[in-house]
Amino acid sequence: MQETKTWHARVAAFRAWFCSIHEKRSYNTLRYPMTNRILLLLFPIFIVLMAELNQDKYPSKLVLFIAEHPTIMLFNVLMSALVFLGALLLFRSGWFSMLLQSILYMALSITELFKYNTNGNHLIMTDMKLARSLKSLTSFAYIKITPRLVLYVGICVLVIAIAFWFNPRFQVKIHWRKRVLPGLACLVACVMVVTVPAISKPVYALFQVDTKEADNTFILNEKFENNGFLAFFLQTGSENLSNKLEEPEAYGEDSESTVNQYLASDVVETDFTNGIKPNVIEIMSESFADFRVFSDELEELGYTDLDSYYTGFDTAAASGVDGTMIVPTYASYTVRTEFEMLFGLPVKSLNDPNMPQRMLLTRDQPTIPAYYKSWGYTTAYVHPFQSSFYSRKRIYGQFYFDTMIFEDDFTVPVTTYGEYIDDNVVYNQIEALIDTSDEPLYVHATTMQNHQPYTDGDSTDEFVNYLSRIQHSADGLAAFLERLSEIDEPTIVLFIGDHFPSLRGDDGIYNQLNITSENCSSLYEQRYILWNNYGLDTSVMPEESVSVFYMPYLMMQMIGAPRDSFTQTMMDEMETEPVYSTNYAPSQAENVKLDTLTYDRILGDIISPSALDVLPSLTEETDEETEDTAAVSD
Repeated sequence: MQETKTWHARVAAFRAWFCSIHEKRSYNTLRYPMTNRILLLLFPIFIVLMAELNQDKYPSKLVLFIAEHPTIMLFNVLMSALVFLGALLLFRSGWFSMLLQSILYMALSITELFKYNTNGNHLIMTDMKLARSLKSLTSFAYIKITPRLVLYVGICVLVIAIAFWFNPRFQVKIHWRKRVLPGLACLVACVMVVTVPAISKPVYALFQVDTKEADNTFILNEKFENNGFLAFFLQTGSENLSNKLEEPEAYGEDSESTVNQYLASDVVETDFTNGIKPNVIEIMSESFADFRVFSDELEELGYTDLDSYYTGFDTAAASGVDGTMIVPTYASYTVRTEFEMLFGLPVKSLNDPNMPQRMLLTRDQPTIPAYYKSWGYTTAYVHPFQSSFYSRKRIYGQFYFDTMIFEDDFTVPVTTYGEYIDDNVVYNQIEALIDTSDEPLYVHATTMQNHQPYTDGDSTDEFVNYLSRIQHSADGLAAFLERLSEIDEPTIVLFIGDHFPSLRGDDGIYNQLNITSENCSSLYEQRYILWNNYGLDTSVMPEESVSVFYMPYLMMQMIGAPRDSFTQTMMDEMETEPVYSTNYAPSQAENVKLDTLTYDRILGDIISPSALDVLPSLTEETDEETEDTAAVSD
């Protein structure tokens, strides 16, 4: 009984304290009108300064930016004022509106800070699509809570606390229904500045926001320096939205005739050379890159004897053939290269989306694995990471893979190297798939071992830690190929890195190498190895660099796989346009043929021939299984 009275007393005391605080705040609203007006008027400026200061780190750098780009800062403040006024009209409470906007601006600012420090890429709006994979992203990110960051967040908290105490409010007595419309209008105006080109273009021009097209990461980084964080985030959002892929006009008028005019009329008849259907193994190695292209520059920085890290890679290359492919991404967005490998299509034709698999319609997909499936192959996808990342399990289920193996699905012993599953585990899993498959095997494996962060390791230098991981992966590759050389199944193996690694921002190796948008082309050149164990004629492999989306057709050509008019077209097109890449060749003209065929297979009617013409529909099979399950349940 005594405990109950004590509990009631505590609740009553808390209520009394809360009421007194509320009364005091209400009093402050009336007692300090000038202070409250100043708080409301200055807040849009304050939160812009804090969001930008978080990136600049030092007030002096922010002052220089304001002096050099006053119109851009004015743009930031006006956009901030619209957001704040909209919130104030909707909620009336000044401190609550400040809290909401502070959370929004500082959350974006902190995310940008961590993202750039992690991989040298700045935050853009399309990155928000990865919010569902937040758990995965935090395992990648270089997250370091510095005293400076704590200070800046603390200042924001202090200002909100002051506003909470003085309690500034929207004092004009207007019914809430009359406040909602203008409040929403303020927020809609902000959205329209970003989403409507007819508004955004003149607004950006008026405030001298840098709007040059960002064809690669380094141009984006230079644009960030010109615009600062907030204007960069909004302008690149506008750029991405205006870059939405449109249906080709001719395709909309007559899709069949439009596609057919580009398809090869002369198709070479082939049915596997000497009747041999070899195992086809594609290993797309996470962040594997040969930094020896920068040997002279790295030696000046004190990084010597790079060959020792690539001994296994050189051994593997010596037992096969090697060359250079042009990949469509740098430092991140593995799925760009993966898309080009699995579809044999250029992401440039889709306007270079960061995540092209998100553009796919929900239907059976005309993929490269589907071709192998139609030729009697068993098909498998191996990726030693979460199946939900990039929605791979859901989306790739439409690609005609018989088996998909993610981090929890391995049938061989699993070990890690660094943060992730060892590449050797992937090699072992591929061998297990070969052993257990009665049919010839097609495997696409995307590894994970060499993914950032590189802060763990024997060195305090993340680049040295990265090279150590590369060495481990390369040595494992050489041993893997040696084991495959002893099996009696004809096998061909492609090994290529998806992109150069994500290394730190301002103090990273790329900055030390002074790489800019003018000299960054080497970062899109990836050395590959093509190996086989049965004396395959590899003379079709080109001596010059070609885009990686041509690689599936080169492999088909080598093994003498059957062709249709589409695959023949792509083989022929490689002769006339060997490289088709926005990042590697920013000024390159559009290739209408490649653009039309890519649209047809990704967003169109799939007029061009594909393996879907002979394979059973996965969608229908799924529907039948669902019906059978329902019948059993009934």
